[in-house]
Amino acid sequence: MSAFSVVAIAVLALAAAVIGYVIVTYNALVRGRTMVEEGWSGIDVQLQRRADLVPPLVDVVRAHAAHERGIFEEIAEKRAAAMSARGREDRAAAEQGLTGALGRLFALAEAYPTLTADKSFLNLQQNLSEVENTLQDARRYYNATVRDQNVRVQSFPSSLVASGFGFGTASFFDAGPDEALRRPPRIALGGPGGIPGA
Repeated sequence: MSAFSVVAIAVLALAAAVIGYVIVTYNALVRGRTMVEEGWSGIDVQLQRRADLVPPLVDVVRAHAAHERGIFEEIAEKRAAAMSARGREDRAAAEQGLTGALGRLFALAEAYPTLTADKSFLNLQQNLSEVENTLQDARRYYNATVRDQNVRVQSFPSSLVASGFGFGTASFFDAGPDEALRRPPRIALGGPGGIPGA
């Protein structure tokens, strides 16, 4: 075998290794992007479920505390903003506002013993609590997939493949800068025989 043949084989082997690496890395980036989209879809479903619970919840509270008009208007406004938000960052910001308004609604509800004893209110409260727990799990999954994808996109040498094929970083879904919004709305399952304010 001549020196030229050895060099040619070495160059071909190196080219095959580079092409193999690009293919494997590209597929990992596509898989990561798909998982991020799947994670966002899970959050979106839970946000829709929560938004669907808001109108009946407001109706039940309104029946017991009709004069508390300001909170009802605020919730309607925040819900409309959340439902019409486009993009992940806008949706996250709008949901922060809705979460805060719901927290104020539940704080208001504690001042009305007949409301906290109402079976419809308690059922809606329980449903919202379940949605919030599922939403928290969906956020964790989404943020984990975003973290993994961002590491792939930003790490060398996979960053070369990512930039070459137009892959970018994704945004985390967080509660925002307001510490009060980092917690889900306080949902006290009080009522007859229950623990008020628990």
